Amino acid sequence: MCLHDHSSAAVPSAVPSRRGVLASAAALAGISVAGVTAQLAAAPAAQAGERPAGPNYPGRPAVPGAIIIEGGTVVDPLTGDAVADGVLVLDGGKVAAVGSRDATRKAAAALAHRATVLDASGRWVVPGLVDVHVHANALSDARLLLQGGVTAVRSGSSSFYQDVALAALPAWAPGASPRMRPAGLFISPEQGDSILADPDLAPLAALRNGITETRDLAYLTEVNLARGAEVIKTRANPRAGLPEQDPRELVYGVEQISSIVKAARGAGVLCHAYSAEGIDGAVRAGVRSIEHGVFVSEQTIAEMARRGTYFTPTMDAISSMATSANPILAARGKEYTPIHKAAVLAAHEAGVTVVAGTDSFGNDVTPLGTEVRLLHEAGLSPLEALRAATTYAARLLGWEGRAGRFAPGAFADAVVVDADPLGDGTALEKVRTVVAQGTIVRNGL
Repeated sequence: MCLHDHSSAAVPSAVPSRRGVLASAAALAGISVAGVTAQLAAAPAAQAGERPAGPNYPGRPAVPGAIIIEGGTVVDPLTGDAVADGVLVLDGGKVAAVGSRDATRKAAAALAHRATVLDASGRWVVPGLVDVHVHANALSDARLLLQGGVTAVRSGSSSFYQDVALAALPAWAPGASPRMRPAGLFISPEQGDSILADPDLAPLAALRNGITETRDLAYLTEVNLARGAEVIKTRANPRAGLPEQDPRELVYGVEQISSIVKAARGAGVLCHAYSAEGIDGAVRAGVRSIEHGVFVSEQTIAEMARRGTYFTPTMDAISSMATSANPILAARGKEYTPIHKAAVLAAHEAGVTVVAGTDSFGNDVTPLGTEVRLLHEAGLSPLEALRAATTYAARLLGWEGRAGRFAPGAFADAVVVDADPLGDGTALEKVRTVVAQGTIVRNGL
């Protein structure tokens, strides 16, 4: 759970210029020209009608071809309905049709001559999963997320704006990375080598007490937004996953977090918080979501419900500490886990929207299906746990209607699983096939 520390990150060979931020971040993310070219070569040779946002490359991106997934039970997490022997028709990176064979017959026939057909008989087809808390810093991280069925993510921050570069990939190289809402740098007192991520951050290097004053917090937030961040990540407490830190100490209070929320200018702020005081201050400051939230109080849960604040408990990140070889972390995991489970159920019952996030970092990727199972074990129904990783998560990320469910015009993201997610809380751990941005990135059929 945010085990990383920015001071341990590698320093880039050169400080990027304003125009070089995306290119430098791409290099740090392990994205080579050859790698992207290979990804594009694997996509059908259609051409996009509009240029996507991103580098001013003179060419135009490839558009994914047609895919028909037929024979499986197609699930709609929003309604809880399922169509047996259903058909999902994808074309050009979007959903062309979905439903029964009769309802999709015309659309499927129109594409049959050029479509890749996948037979999902005996299995279930769900929308691509949405992980609302990850730390992806390289192309290899993105691939691992995709293999687990995650086709859209919200970044929990990166060290050198790698997430901004990864967010630009889907438009140019479908299937190379999940869709991403990048956060840029973690708004935290100590930046370590991340201060080198942009020359505009140089003034913050001289601060003796770190980045704690409201004007400096606002400034770092504004730099993030200028560099392409779409959400902002900050903290109320230290990390639980570092034994030398006390996760119940207060790092930023309500006034400091309020300055970040104001500077974010509507970009959703996600806040790492453990203590009752820290969580409450963040909620009252207006953050969009609380991350971790172990010691949230009943009063704050009520305030979250009133304000519409989302809750990302990252349950696996907390419970997995119990098996740590470090005795301090093991003790925390054993103490926190039952408290955390009770908090998740209490929040859900109070009307707080619980969403699924793994806090995966780098190549240490927790399958989102594991987080969904833990949400179910905490008391959410299989359907509510599924929604936490699809429709609810998509709404938080601003992709409602496009991610998290199948509808004409929605993103061409789909996962085929071996069990019924409407009745089995472990179903999303049984991923068979993954389609991301209209590209098959995993095929076990």
